[in-house]
Amino acid sequence: MRKQIVVIGLGRFGQSLVNTLLNIGHEVLAIDKDEAKIQGISSKITHAIQADATSEAVLQDLGIKNFDIAIVSMGSDIKSSVLATLLLKKYGIKHLIARAYDDLHADILERIGADTVVSPEREMGARVAQGVTLLHVSDYMGLVPEYGIARMKTPVYLVGKKLSDIGFGPKGKWEVAVLLLQREKEILVNPGQRESIQPEDVLVVAGKHENIEKLLKEAETTNDNGDKG
Repeated sequence: MRKQIVVIGLGRFGQSLVNTLLNIGHEVLAIDKDEAKIQGISSKITHAIQADATSEAVLQDLGIKNFDIAIVSMGSDIKSSVLATLLLKKYGIKHLIARAYDDLHADILERIGADTVVSPEREMGARVAQGVTLLHVSDYMGLVPEYGIARMKTPVYLVGKKLSDIGFGPKGKWEVAVLLLQREKEILVNPGQRESIQPEDVLVVAGKHENIEKLLKEAETTNDNGDKG
């Protein structure tokens, strides 16, 4: 569903948000105090305004309360981030997402009413760290300590094997579930355990990080006859 979204702050994170939201098909208003940043993005977006989002008068003039979602993407400018968040909540924005610079900043944003607080740098660091051991994983999202969701292209040693043979699923010893299987343009949600993996498949799996690693390691060191190689 197409939504009206305002993005405040056009650093690299904010610009990436704007580009992605536009590609998805949402209507986006971008705001930044820096004229150069507005000029840099104005060729990609119709609604880009040089303005101070910590000004109550500015937000009133923009009719900010009519937007579905507001994203405060300033990171290190904590004062501006907090002021903008307070004003957006005052004007009754339906859903407010705010970027946090550190844990203290995140705590403040939550206390003043941000609906969702994100810490991109910390989350990216965690993803990269998990990828050090899960070498076939192209993306990883932690859910709770030790558990997460991983996206991976099919390693050669999984091709042709059934999910049940590898050890995926509720009855597998590693307790790693396959949530999605992407096969070209086809998406299989919660694929059956008898589904055989094909060369270009992309798997989205969920489970304990340690168990995902062990499952892949065992599959890699087991030959087609089920013997250890």
